[in-house]
Amino acid sequence: MFNLKNPDTIDLLLSRRSEKSRRMTPPGPTPKELEKILRCGMRVPDHGKLAPWRFIVVAGTAQDKLSGIMADAYVAEGGEEGSAKHTALLDFPKQAPLMLAVVSKPDPSHKVPVWEQHLSVGAACQNILVASHALGYAGQWLTGDGAYLTGVKEAFQLGTDDRIAGFLFIGSSNNQMSERPRPDFDQIVSFFD
Repeated sequence: MFNLKNPDTIDLLLSRRSEKSRRMTPPGPTPKELEKILRCGMRVPDHGKLAPWRFIVVAGTAQDKLSGIMADAYVAEGGEEGSAKHTALLDFPKQAPLMLAVVSKPDPSHKVPVWEQHLSVGAACQNILVASHALGYAGQWLTGDGAYLTGVKEAFQLGTDDRIAGFLFIGSSNNQMSERPRPDFDQIVSFFD
């Protein structure tokens, strides 16, 4: 039987916040830590046991390669070479020591609604960020233009119904992050009676 009571987990969840990926520095997670982080990403609600998510690790020289793919895809789809967006796409994959592309890979023919499958992907992203935080790393979930470019989807060999749910950046941070404003509890929570 599991002992599920763990007040440290509550403190961990209440302390998690995003760090700007461009402020992250090496080191990123070790291979063993990364495997643990990704296994945490797989421990999410998954109605039908479909595993409707895939994790693509982009690190080191692969970040440089993806940088070129994103920039080229932007130009191929009508974007202007040398523009601010083009330059941003060249820099995007290289903002942190590690980038994960999280892919939503739903099965539209399954009885589990696609919407529920997408929600499972979002839960996987959150678990990855929380696991990274638990191991002492900073994390940020970004999407950006690169997630919607056909050339990027082709580079990742995505199917017709597949989507990039986001890019998760993981690295170290020496910044003392202050708490940001959070939603007002009474504005968010209501009780049905």
